[in-house]
Amino acid sequence: MRYFNDNDGAVVIKSWCDNPEEGAIEQAKNLARLPFVFKQICLMSDTHLGYGMPIGGVMATEGVVVPNAVGVDIGCGMCALKTSLNEISVDSLKKIMGEIRKRIPLGMNRHKESQGSELMPTGHAALELPVVSREYSKALCQLGTLGGGNHFIEIQKGSDGNIWVMIHSGSRNIGKQVADFYNKKAMGTNERWFSIVPKEWELAFFPMDDEYGKKYIAEMRYCVDFALANRKLIMDRIAVIVHETTRATFEPMINIAHNYAQMENHFGRNVLIHRKGATSAREGEIGIIPGSQGTSSYIVRGKGNPESFMSCSHGAGRKMGRKEAERTLNLEEEKKKLDDRGILHAVRGTSDLDEASGAYKNIETVMGEQADLVDILVRLEPLAVVKG
Repeated sequence: MRYFNDNDGAVVIKSWCDNPEEGAIEQAKNLARLPFVFKQICLMSDTHLGYGMPIGGVMATEGVVVPNAVGVDIGCGMCALKTSLNEISVDSLKKIMGEIRKRIPLGMNRHKESQGSELMPTGHAALELPVVSREYSKALCQLGTLGGGNHFIEIQKGSDGNIWVMIHSGSRNIGKQVADFYNKKAMGTNERWFSIVPKEWELAFFPMDDEYGKKYIAEMRYCVDFALANRKLIMDRIAVIVHETTRATFEPMINIAHNYAQMENHFGRNVLIHRKGATSAREGEIGIIPGSQGTSSYIVRGKGNPESFMSCSHGAGRKMGRKEAERTLNLEEEKKKLDDRGILHAVRGTSDLDEASGAYKNIETVMGEQADLVDILVRLEPLAVVKG
């Protein structure tokens, strides 16, 4: 762990990334100077530059919520399903991948018809929430869709001898609409309050007891639950496909989110923990840390390390931007990495290089840097990948 502190009244920054990029450190220093931040700022081993707050960042606040410290894909996360299979043929993999592409809309695509309100989150007054109510009918068609960017579906072979299915997906457009709406509101109110937080930091906030603070938290919670409902529906439909092809059975699904804020108790205080590209790693908690396309992923158990606010990385973390990857990575070399390992992959042209493994940090380094945060339970090697 590395420490950063300007000694100007800012709280300490603790980094599990040995070589964080300068932009991420500058953002962390901004966070550390916020008047409502508690105890410390934590950077996980996959940390890199984000909007306002670094991806792979964890921040505790008292009495305040910061929409940009959650991000635009509220509730985005991982789920994994262990199958009864010990082996799977290439022909079966190709059939499964083909059926997934037929039944699961990818990228910007959505279902043509509503997937049913009974599949949507319950326990929320959804139609009383300004943005959720506005986006609800659209979300009914986005439920059970993967999305684009770094979202993926993988079939994997585990070190436990079993075949696994893993999904990375989020709250689709409803989460982005909530994030954008409330960040804009926060920026406006902060200007009217003559907030001491500079606008260029992109860290506008609400008091938690403010009208819009309460509404943001309620809508954020809905989006977290919608993202889980989305992943669950995708996984349920993939399980049907896998069962139809192989007659496999399945253990209960593992799920963990990495973009959210929630009240937790740390160092004897009840604080609002913001995790942006970071996951909870409480003692005994089962989590998922994916690699990049073509590299290992991990099922882990949290160690409950208080120094990280009981958190860990959410993945490998980018080492270069999307446009930079397209400009600098060699398409044939990236394809060869995957082809040589026999992985059915999604790298076809230059536009796919933004999600090639060369655009990401080394997952083995990332895991080594957070050995005090999680124990590895299962190492998963990719067999076939579908990208959004």
